[in-house]
Amino acid sequence: MTLILASTSVYRRDLLKRLRLPFQAVGPEVDETALAGESPLAMVQRLARAKARAIAAKAPGSWVIGSDQAADLDGLALGKPGHRDAAIAQLQAMSGRQVRFHTAVWVSNGDRDLAAVDTTCVILRTLADAEIERYVDAEQPFDCAGSFKCEGLGVVLFEAIQTCDPTALIGLPLIATAALLRQAGFALP
Repeated sequence: MTLILASTSVYRRDLLKRLRLPFQAVGPEVDETALAGESPLAMVQRLARAKARAIAAKAPGSWVIGSDQAADLDGLALGKPGHRDAAIAQLQAMSGRQVRFHTAVWVSNGDRDLAAVDTTCVILRTLADAEIERYVDAEQPFDCAGSFKCEGLGVVLFEAIQTCDPTALIGLPLIATAALLRQAGFALP
């Protein structure tokens, strides 16, 4: 069976490699703009589905994994900051707060769809502006939802992480992904 990851994310590619299944990574070319009034949870589910189905339509018979993640701060989706000032602003907004990270995964072969969502709660310490700036300058998390890399120095920003799957916060919930791939017929331990 052919497996395709509908993503250009190096983080998702590295995570999927852990499952030791051969796969290709293909950019899905999906507009990731949130819809008016769409909750962060609904948005990540819609985008994961759209990414998987976009590639599945071009690769009949292949199984395709689509995934999307957003930080949810009081119902407002925080995406990838893209630059230093936006990263600092996101971390200032999240300082001393609890933020939910919704990570959706969708597995499709065009005829059959399997899906899961992980929600991880991150509780950030109360952060001084100087701490935020030092962190952002050191790790430059401009391509990360929420403006931190939990697998790196970003862990020093937290009081706690509450999760069922530690890989979800990095971008692909491997526990759920492995379960979906087993349902699709892939041989995993």
